[in-house]
Parts: sequence; C-alpha cells; structure tokens
Amino acid sequence: MKGKILVVDDEESLVRLITFNLNKDGFHTLQANDGNEAWRLIMQEKPDLIILDLMLPGKDGLDICRDLRKENITTPIIMLTAKDDEVDKIVGLELGADDYVTKPFSVKELSARVRAVLRRNNINDKLPAEEEIKVHDFTIKPLNYEIWHKDKKLDLTMKEYELLQMLIRNKGRVLKREYLLEVLWDTPESANTRTLDVYISKLREKIEDNAKNPQYIVTVRGYGYKFEENKYE
Repeated sequence: MKGKILVVDDEESLVRLITFNLNKDGFHTLQANDGNEAWRLIMQEKPDLIILDLMLPGKDGLDICRDLRKENITTPIIMLTAKDDEVDKIVGLELGADDYVTKPFSVKELSARVRAVLRRNNINDKLPAEEEIKVHDFTIKPLNYEIWHKDKKLDLTMKEYELLQMLIRNKGRVLKREYLLEVLWDTPESANTRTLDVYISKLREKIEDNAKNPQYIVTVRGYGYKFEENKYE
C-alpha cells in the first residue's frame, strides 16, 4: 500500500466514489461522514493524508484543520468545498490546509492532487544523506522537514516549509510568482497569486521583526520574491 488516506465528507456516495478510486490506485482508505468521527479516526489511525470536506456535521472542516495545527499535527490536508469562494479557500490555507478542490471535481483531478501532496511531503526521501543548510541565522534540516531561526524551530505548515526553504536555497535570486506557483502547487487551478501572497505574509509574521518592513523575504514588484542575502553578509 502507498499510504493511508482518510476521506471525510457527509455525502456517502461521494466518499464511496473517492475511496473506490484511491483503493484502485493502491492506497489504504478510511472513511468518515462527520467531523467527530473524523477526529476520532485521525487520533486513532494516524493517516498519512486527510481529504476533508469544509462543511460537516459536528466539527466542521475548518475546526478540524485549526485544531490539528494547534496540536502540531502536520498531516497533509486537502480541503473539499462546494463554495467557489476565494475567502473560504484562503481561510483554509491560512489554517494549515495544503491544497483544496472545489466541488464538483473529477476523481482523476483529486487523485492527481493526492499524489502531488504526498510527493511533496516525501520529497526529501530521495535525499537521505543531505546535510543541514545554513544561511545567515537560518538552518534547514531536510530530513526532519524543519527550519530553525536563531536557534529556535519555526512552527511551519508543510507548504510554508516548502516555500521558505525554496527561497532560502535560492538566496539573492528573484523567484517569479508563476515559478513558485508552478513548482509548489503543481497544477494552475490549485492556487493563484493571492494564495502565494497569503503564504508569504504568514512567513513574514514568523521570521521578520517587522512584517510590514521585511528584511529577509523581499518583494520585487511586478516580478516575485527573493530571500535577501546582502544585508547579512
């Protein structure tokens, strides 16, 4: 089996359809139709990924996402939402979701998102011998998916980790918005520039002394972002 996936939605027919296709792809699946049952399974079964509907009986999807991240549980989450509303998507991402899919969606699209999120979360398995990377007062620890700043481990979601480590590895180089979206989100439909801006804002709050006047993550207007290196040489 490739991994254990929990599918949470109050539409039983949709859950059956999703789990059938994931099982066919070689995944082991768990199912829940309400938020309380989903929480129990998460705590008991420790899934590798959660497909989580936004609107649920009991604990809703946003509450589950928020509570998991408060508990420092970093299990990847793909949110399902019937609302084609950017605000809902951004809120989900801010609370720590890794991706989202808007209903109605194709099962093939969802399967592709699942593989992409799992691949991103396991990307460093291909580089087991990679050593720590130190840039100024930042240290990337690839084997543990951690970034430390001034001897303190940053509290990052997986997406925040991926974005920050990419910026640090490319210190001094301007990375186009389109490039970051393509590399980190895989498909154009899964994110936009507003989504990227939300993540940049969250990272600045976590690493900058003054998020409104950033020193590390610098905006290059009309182009993208870069991790500033010259100020700290």
